[in-house]
Order: sequence, then C-alpha cells, then structure tokens
Amino acid sequence: MSAEAETEQDPGRGPGGRPDRSTAPLTGAEGAGAASPVAGLLLAAGGGRRLGGRPKALLPYRGRPLVENAVRVLREAGCDPVHVVLGASADEVRERADLSGCVVVDNPDWAEGMGSSLRVGLASLAGTGAGAALVSLVDQPGIGVRAVARVREAYRSPTSLVAASYDGERGHPVLFGADRWPDIAATATGDRGARVHLKEHAAEVMLVECGDVAAPFDIDTPPDLARLA
Repeated sequence: MSAEAETEQDPGRGPGGRPDRSTAPLTGAEGAGAASPVAGLLLAAGGGRRLGGRPKALLPYRGRPLVENAVRVLREAGCDPVHVVLGASADEVRERADLSGCVVVDNPDWAEGMGSSLRVGLASLAGTGAGAALVSLVDQPGIGVRAVARVREAYRSPTSLVAASYDGERGHPVLFGADRWPDIAATATGDRGARVHLKEHAAEVMLVECGDVAAPFDIDTPPDLARLA
C-alpha cells in the first residue's frame, strides 16, 4: 500500500437509524429530492465464516467496529444517503456500532451470500430519488475516501456503470446507475453479487484507476486480521 493510501485509514465515527425498507418495490430512481445523486450502499452482513464466525462489521479497527470506518469513508466521499445492510449478529452491531444518520436494513438471508445483501440494499434505496448506488464492502479498510470519491465523481446518469480498478483490474467500490438496479437484483444470487450484470455489460463499465490511493485487500482469514492492527 502506498503512503498516500495509508492516510485514508483514519479513525472516525460512522453514522444509522433503523428504518427497514427492504420490502420496497425495486423501481430505480423514483421519488424526489435525493440529497446527492449518488447514495452509498455498504454491504456489512457477512458472518466471517473463515474468521471463526466473527461478524466482519464488528471486527475491531482502531478501537471501534470496522463498520464505522466504512460508513465514514462513504460519507466523506460525498455519498448521501448512506444505507447499511446488516446480517450476522445484526442486533449486536446496532448496539455496539455508531450508525446514527444511516438507514440500516436487515438481510435475514445473509447466509446465502452477497447477492442477497445487494438485493436488499438496492430495494431499500427505492424511492430515495438517488440516481446511483455506490456499493462498498465492509471488509476493505484499505479503500479510503479518495478512491471512493473518484468512483462517485464518475457518475453521469442513471445508466452509469463505474468500477474502481487496480492496475487495470476491476475491483470495488462499484457504482450502479438506478436504471440498472432491477436487472442487477434479478441476477444477484449466491456470492456472485453483480458479477453477472458486470460481465454481460463489460463494454459499458467505466474503470477508474485507484491503485495509487488505495489497496483492495479483504479481511477474510485470521492472517488478514494483522492488517487491522
């Protein structure tokens, strides 16, 4: 990781109320008056199976739950509103993490994989008026404000399809224009997330190089925990 990328990992208190709109119809950017054209959508439901069942949202990062850092990054990058999808130990996450100011939704089917969390999250954004959802993962603390802001600033319209890239390889975060949400939700199953949509529309993806300001590692296994120290 570059020295510049490391400066993105500052401690911060993230913002989340509890309205659960996960059953709202998926109709894209309907409604009026979103605070920003781009909403932040944080997927934080994972149970950390390879970490011995430690929910990733609650992993300690500079004295606070990891989910707070991910929320802070989305907010400081200009995403508004910020929706957070919880799953494993959702009640404990709500109790221990400061998610004030976010919309927090539960994914009861989180164990099925990332696809179910993506569907729940996109459904929760229906009616907000957002033109796009910028999707980030809770377990990538090496991706900070500058990388997320670059992807957000690439938004052009509700048909936008943008992804961060690292040495030319597509990674996270990913921005989905609202017109694409129904198709993404229809194909997001298991751990594939939006992979099907991205593959089918590969020629339309705008890649934004972020390798100079971020490191896209995941916290998946016990050795990875050293990256949080």
